[in-house]
Amino acid sequence: MAELTSEALSSPELDESSKNILMAMQSNFIGSSFPNIEDYLSELIDLLAIADRRTTRNANKKEIELDGKTYSVTSLRDATEHIKHAIAKVIDKDISIETHQKFVKAVHRPVRPGKFTGNQCVDYLMLNYDTLIEDALALEQVRFADGIDGGVTGWWNADTFSNDNLSARVLKLHGSINWCQFQDDTLPRRLSNSIKGTAISDQRIVIWPASTKYRETQLDPYAQLTTLARKILRPKEGTQRVLVICGYNFGDSHINLELNSALRESRDLTLIVFWSDEILHEVLKQWHDDTSVREQILIFGKRGFWHGDTETHASIDLPWWKFENITRLLGGER
Repeated sequence: MAELTSEALSSPELDESSKNILMAMQSNFIGSSFPNIEDYLSELIDLLAIADRRTTRNANKKEIELDGKTYSVTSLRDATEHIKHAIAKVIDKDISIETHQKFVKAVHRPVRPGKFTGNQCVDYLMLNYDTLIEDALALEQVRFADGIDGGVTGWWNADTFSNDNLSARVLKLHGSINWCQFQDDTLPRRLSNSIKGTAISDQRIVIWPASTKYRETQLDPYAQLTTLARKILRPKEGTQRVLVICGYNFGDSHINLELNSALRESRDLTLIVFWSDEILHEVLKQWHDDTSVREQILIFGKRGFWHGDTETHASIDLPWWKFENITRLLGGER
């Protein structure tokens, strides 16, 4: 995230107005610990909602003031799109996905010869915008659905998640860098990079990192994805479900609320959390201290392990939270 923030802030995709707005966003976070590009974009989208409401209501003061300058709803909306394009450009670059392929192999192939894996579909609840998991699944010939029908160019179709014989479903809860939206559309498309044209160049990138912007989560495709995620987190009676959490910093309040509700509504849901900081996040600490849900949560932290009445601390860093190490553990290494 630190690398993404640094590169996005210096991206040539940003015009002068967007740069000034981002600088103002940064100044609002002085004193905060490790703010990132998602925090700035979240703040901007909140301000955009305020300016949009004022404009719709024809208020006398429609603009938003930032660092001594005023910005209209159009300026804020343009800056939002520029920042999204900057994020997409940073993410959409050549990268090795060897670890992701190993991860997919470990999840979807028997750990040892003769082990029965069953027919259960694996669900990936993704908050990242990149397509590394989808690419790895395809390279490993794992049949999956991500809500987009068609091929390299496709359209949104939530029914794909109900297709028969799926081995995986990928739910991009915050959108994806390969989703776009035409001006008159409400649902995302996927377009080949080779397609050109005015309508194509004016497309919006469908990513929404704003943890406080609930309005978007009430609209499709996010409402459809959220509904499916809620169903996934509530296993049928007599069955068990395990949610493994890796790389999430519990900074999105709407995600935290969904996890909290699922834990309390289903005793058959278990959370395994790989945590990268020495100190537990407030949400994790509350769950561990709550006797009604603590048995459902296992926390593998950088400096300890927490489960039920067990709380074990370590004097050295425990690197099991790193994605490559989780992959090795799943693959059978010790």
